[in-house]
Amino acid sequence: MGQDESRPISPSIPPRQLKSRSIESVAHYILNRPVSKVVVLTGAGISTSAGIPDFRSPETGLYANLSRLNLPYAEAVFDIAYFRQNPEPFYTLAAELYPGKFRPTLAHSFIRLLADKGLLLKLFTQNIDCLEREAGVPGDLIVEAHGSFAEQSCIECKLFYDKDEIRKHVAAKTIPRCPSCDGLVKPEIVFFGEQLPAAFFANRMLPVEADLVIVMGTSLTVQPFASLPQLAREDAVRVLINKEVVGGLGSRADDVVVLEDCDEGVRQLAKALGWLNDLEALWAETRPAREQEVNQTEFTKDEKLEREIDKLTKEVDETLNLSKWQDEKVRGDVLPSVKQDTAKGPATVKATAVNDTAIHAVAVPGQTPHEDEKGDLGHVFPASKPSNTSDDKH
Repeated sequence: MGQDESRPISPSIPPRQLKSRSIESVAHYILNRPVSKVVVLTGAGISTSAGIPDFRSPETGLYANLSRLNLPYAEAVFDIAYFRQNPEPFYTLAAELYPGKFRPTLAHSFIRLLADKGLLLKLFTQNIDCLEREAGVPGDLIVEAHGSFAEQSCIECKLFYDKDEIRKHVAAKTIPRCPSCDGLVKPEIVFFGEQLPAAFFANRMLPVEADLVIVMGTSLTVQPFASLPQLAREDAVRVLINKEVVGGLGSRADDVVVLEDCDEGVRQLAKALGWLNDLEALWAETRPAREQEVNQTEFTKDEKLEREIDKLTKEVDETLNLSKWQDEKVRGDVLPSVKQDTAKGPATVKATAVNDTAIHAVAVPGQTPHEDEKGDLGHVFPASKPSNTSDDKH
């Protein structure tokens, strides 16, 4: 069970379990061999198409966007010692990533499909986004190796904290505290300086039992997670669906490497298995309710034309109203017009919104760099804070 060599296996060496090192042969193996134990290993790449920002892109990454909080170093946002002193950066990040904002990807639904067919032995994920759960993968089949937003507790007395309560704090941009000891509350995400979850160590040898190991969207650089593919037996099939070759995969006789993004790779595998319709149906279930409602509505040709005309008319009206507001602003009478008539439609709303934002943007430099005594993070999100602060509820 030592480390595999990183160089790819010679094409002259035939596979042992597969007819060829291809997706089609993997599908044949699943359908015609007694495959009943599939282990899936995933990383951040499985969630990219969901729109979750990455961490390290120079201008758009979450670490770059947290620079306004003056972190001593980027990873401090996940450092438990720093969190004890200043929880604000983490909760700023939590507001961006909290479950419910993103739809699971096709790859997440494929894992759900494996579970529905009774083939999934265990999913090991490095991700904290809970998208596997939202796709419908049963919680008892998931090992969140680096923790997740699924549960939360006090970092001092370890008291469990209600998920609905922490959701309210994240939405209000306030810092939750333990009702028992007033300690800081944190989702059970593994920070630097903390141990991995006990569930990881209790299940880490399961790849040894697998008939098939599927690795998706991970660089396999972080230990001990990175060692899991090497635990697979020599007679097990390993499949890598990734943008690049990682972790020595491709060095064994029955390794199949698919250099695609995760959604495209699972689509190819599902098609070869004859499961594509099942997969797309499961993924459709994850569509937001409002979108499902619209898509399920049947319209006649005339109704569709009427909806398009209404949409264009509304856009023209909004443009005209915006132009009117701009003219008024130049004349310096925007605010009086807003006060005199609060029912003039889009122009009034836009003027109010712009002025609210401007007021709070000016107020920011006077704020302290840390949370106030109520745990308010309004100074981090100035544009979203109501103008009448006396009505704020935290």
